[in-house]
Amino acid sequence: MVSTLEDRVRPPAAAGGPLSTQEFFINMGPQHPSTHGVLRLVLKLDGETVREVIPVLGYIHRGIEKIGEHQTYRQFVHLSDRLDYLSALMNNWAVSLTVEKAAKIELNDRIQVIRTIMAELQRIQSHQLWWGVLGMDLGAFTPFLYGFRDREVLTDVFEETMGARLTMNYIQPGGLMQDIHPNFVERVKSFLKYFKPKLAEYEELLGGNVILQERLRKVGRLEAKTAVSMGATGPVLRASGVAHDLRKKEPYGVYSKVAFDVPVGTMGDCWDRYWVRIEEMRQSMRIVEQLIDNIPAGKHLLVKPAIVIKVPQGLYYGQVETARGILGIFVVADGTGYPYRIHLRTPNFNNLWSITAIAPGLRVADLVAILSSLDIVVPDIDR
Repeated sequence: MVSTLEDRVRPPAAAGGPLSTQEFFINMGPQHPSTHGVLRLVLKLDGETVREVIPVLGYIHRGIEKIGEHQTYRQFVHLSDRLDYLSALMNNWAVSLTVEKAAKIELNDRIQVIRTIMAELQRIQSHQLWWGVLGMDLGAFTPFLYGFRDREVLTDVFEETMGARLTMNYIQPGGLMQDIHPNFVERVKSFLKYFKPKLAEYEELLGGNVILQERLRKVGRLEAKTAVSMGATGPVLRASGVAHDLRKKEPYGVYSKVAFDVPVGTMGDCWDRYWVRIEEMRQSMRIVEQLIDNIPAGKHLLVKPAIVIKVPQGLYYGQVETARGILGIFVVADGTGYPYRIHLRTPNFNNLWSITAIAPGLRVADLVAILSSLDIVVPDIDR
């Protein structure tokens, strides 16, 4: 039997019904807590103990998939960076990769290397913000300032090449919107030199704090079997001990040509989700270091901007590993320059729903830590 939200929260008519105890419902949200987005959680509580969590979405639904039916494939790219806006470049790449695969567009090495560098820099940029917000969610405001301080260095590098700081629309089918700025290589190398000691500082300031460890260790455990069954991906899945990363399993770009490790947790608790993202920043820097001095020569765009790309009739699917997990693009093409249907498999949706399995039995304060450790960006869910 399928129950509605109204069925779940309406008190029973009879005093002896199943909810005639000290249990009660409260709303956590809707609110806009910094970068998480507008989210409402209906909590079934027994005192401070969480018995059930019911996520309620739709507060920022924009109909992006429907709008996509009226956009050319190239035009749809600019909508992708409005999903998980902290993975805008990787979202651009997912759309572009799918279209290129369907239309059989071959790319040169320069485009592939630059895309890989940009994706890894943005993975670092995204995790910097997550680290700062985690501290703030748990009552420590200083990490938020530090995270944004260091994130601004990368944001300035992106702005110089792309002209944008958040919803970056740079990777497109057939190449890149424009070539990298002449200062790009030196500024990236300068950032890497600057950020390595800062990352060690992160671990000492926040990761080494006994209060944070008490809030995160053995809290919000997500078993590997449950994570897989709920479709969790990215750091949430890998923290549960499942070493699944598309950059290794189904390499795209030039990931098959660089050396890096996939951080994997053991307990699947909030601490493992914290540690995995810290280590991912270290591995992203490792990838960029291998590529930044070896960007091949060549054109940055192989399909002229004025050309309307037509995709042969059929069904197509492409996917990439964003900062929060797997973003999949499913396209139904009718042979025109417009998709007949486009559907997005976004990582945040499944990752959020894992909270329904994690939270029961814990306290309200633990729920704040769990939600922050999942690193949710709600516009990626509502679409």
